[in-house]
Amino acid sequence: MSISATSWQLGFGVSAASEGTGDRTFIEELFALHHAEIYAYIFRMVRDADVAADFAQDTFIKAYKAQDSLEDRGKARAWLYQIAHRVVLDEMRRRRIVRFMPWTGESHGAAPSAEHLAMDMRLSGPLARALARIPERQRAALLLAEVNDLTGLELADTLGISHVAARALLTRARESLRLALADEKRQEKEREEALDAAYAERIRAADPSRPTDESRPGR
Repeated sequence: MSISATSWQLGFGVSAASEGTGDRTFIEELFALHHAEIYAYIFRMVRDADVAADFAQDTFIKAYKAQDSLEDRGKARAWLYQIAHRVVLDEMRRRRIVRFMPWTGESHGAAPSAEHLAMDMRLSGPLARALARIPERQRAALLLAEVNDLTGLELADTLGISHVAARALLTRARESLRLALADEKRQEKEREEALDAAYAERIRAADPSRPTDESRPGR
């Protein structure tokens, strides 16, 4: 689900008669350039198309109302992500939405990280569960850096922290994801082994004369 420039304007009463043309044009340009990626980031955070559409609309509404606070329009992309990030975290805390989905992404850098490569491999169950286990601030940092390709400076601006702190947060997030993913894979292997054992036990119970792998000659 997505929204058009007209719909988000109508959502809070922006009209040619009530607002300056220059202000509308700037936000409309940002909407055209960045709405798709803002929506995608929010959708990956909440995994709900309707909620993501609402949050994306809220983001551009807030951007419209706060555009005077943007001192450098060259940093508009990071500024939009900052607004979207706050909208998502505020609403996630309020609604307790903690749902994730697998994703793929394209790296624009020369050397994609191990986390980005893992994401590109479409690890669905374990990766989604591992992401859900790490702190939400770390999850957001990973999504912003690895999927939405924000630079270190853009990530820092988005999270409202220093560049050094953003790098440290991303390092912690990568380590948290690595540990959580390793644990999820271990648990998944244990579940598969338990299912195999239960299946073998049902086979033995149905046909006691059938040899098991352990009882076959040569074992």
